[in-house]
Amino acid sequence: MSEFQLSSAIKAKQDFERARRLADLKSIMARVTGQPIGLLSYEEVRQKLKAYGVVSRGLQDIPLDAIIGSVGRYAEFTRDFLPKLDESGDRWIKIKVAVDEPSGVPHIEVYKIGDAYFVLDGHHRVSVAKQIGSKYIQANVIEVDTKVHITPEINSEDLIIKAEYADFLEKFKVNKLRPNVDLNITAIGGYRILEEHIEVHRYFMGIENERFIPLEEAFNHWYDNVYFPISQSIRKRGILREFPNRTETDLYIWISEHRAALEKELGWVVNSDAVASDFAEQRGSRLDRVATRLTEKIVDSVMPEELETGPPPGEWRRYKIRHEGESLFSDLLIPLSSENNNWNALEQALVIAKKEGSRLFGLHVMQNESDKDKPEVLTLKESFEGICNNAAVSGTMAFSTGKVSQRICDRARWVDLLVVSLKHPPPTKPTSKLISGISSIIRRCPRPILAVPGVVTNLETGLLAYDGSAKSEEALFLSAYLASKWGLHLTVITISEKGLMSAKILSRAREYLEKLEIKAEFIEGHGKIENEIIDTAHSINSELIIMGGYGRHPLVEITLGSSLDKILQISSKPILICR
Repeated sequence: MSEFQLSSAIKAKQDFERARRLADLKSIMARVTGQPIGLLSYEEVRQKLKAYGVVSRGLQDIPLDAIIGSVGRYAEFTRDFLPKLDESGDRWIKIKVAVDEPSGVPHIEVYKIGDAYFVLDGHHRVSVAKQIGSKYIQANVIEVDTKVHITPEINSEDLIIKAEYADFLEKFKVNKLRPNVDLNITAIGGYRILEEHIEVHRYFMGIENERFIPLEEAFNHWYDNVYFPISQSIRKRGILREFPNRTETDLYIWISEHRAALEKELGWVVNSDAVASDFAEQRGSRLDRVATRLTEKIVDSVMPEELETGPPPGEWRRYKIRHEGESLFSDLLIPLSSENNNWNALEQALVIAKKEGSRLFGLHVMQNESDKDKPEVLTLKESFEGICNNAAVSGTMAFSTGKVSQRICDRARWVDLLVVSLKHPPPTKPTSKLISGISSIIRRCPRPILAVPGVVTNLETGLLAYDGSAKSEEALFLSAYLASKWGLHLTVITISEKGLMSAKILSRAREYLEKLEIKAEFIEGHGKIENEIIDTAHSINSELIIMGGYGRHPLVEITLGSSLDKILQISSKPILICR
């Protein structure tokens, strides 16, 4: 052996010993932290991912960092190919010496699964190459076909998930039925949940169709009618951006669980868009959502419920107008009492349902959960659902306990319009207003409110009271919708009590409606607001008054009074209150 070769061998031996010490140190740290450092077994990965077909890809330069496993020798090296056995020394040193010689070392043999490689022959060559800082190594590549893609970053937990995915794909023939669908999940056990969803869906399909449902048919129907609507909601709202390192299917599972909990609490079916939006509001990482949640917690802790003002004007409209072509009033909420109940609110809601194709949700708020079984409550449910059935309108009755106004506002988040019977309009005394149920609902309700004093109308003529405020802008928007969709004959009134520029305000409404090619009558009124509105509504035989909700701070409204309160006290026709 020449002096140069001897020197190279001594240096190689030192390098091996250093690599062995580092391997031992990493093994100790792995036992402390519980983090695995070993190579993956090719055979285990192949079986779990159901990878069988092979294709030779020839000689290639492959990245060393993408080599993550071994065929048969995965226990002899760490994940970064540090030698774990002293017996590897002689072979390792020979390879290290040969690397420095002109002839070099032969290429290695690897299997490729996804973007990851598994060494068939050449483990010591890989180990030496990594220790000398090489980035690539020449390899004869045999690619193994698999339906589940993996990357070099995969760990033991990821492998379990990928194995579950492979089983799922095979069981439901996903690649055959939906070859371009990505149902990747990032959590162990997620595919078990998906299987349960499909099996439950299959069970109810069998009941509905009165026949045996093949698994492939059940998967297709589940995908189209359950999974896809939620995935569309996720995409439309860009929700996935708020959950880094998660997948669309992860969110489908979470939103489905959120939906199940909501529907159990509410007692009715909630649409996919509403559930997805609420999930993002409750769990999303966007800064404005986080700030909103924090602000709401602070306000709830210090602000009396009676003085809460609800969401800002236009929030509901901004949500609804994203869905062009949909009815604005898809879901209606009608609070009902079991004591001396009249059905004017329900009858008025049925008029809207006929125009909009709406679903109706009745709500009865009780003092105790046990009240649900009382005869009068059961009769209320039976009557509500019977009236809806007779009208060929979807109707569901739900129950809740707690403070009536608070429960109504909580449930209103899940509908598009609250229809209330105006048995008890806002009182005149400030102290009574503070505890008035209808006043609290108007201040806090996140949706438009249709107050029905007693007379049920066909809603064919409407009077819009417009003053240019933010909430009256919402009333203008809804008036335009009703005129366009329902054919409502619309009159717009602007009132000046002190000779202010009502004509200029009225022209804004005129321009807005003309752009939409909506015909309307325009009136410039002078005098006391509530008197002008009621008198005009009477003179044109209006069947609906449309106006904004409270415009001032609750304390000011309670102390000084409101035109809206006075109209609610004296009007015999329904009032649509917009926020």
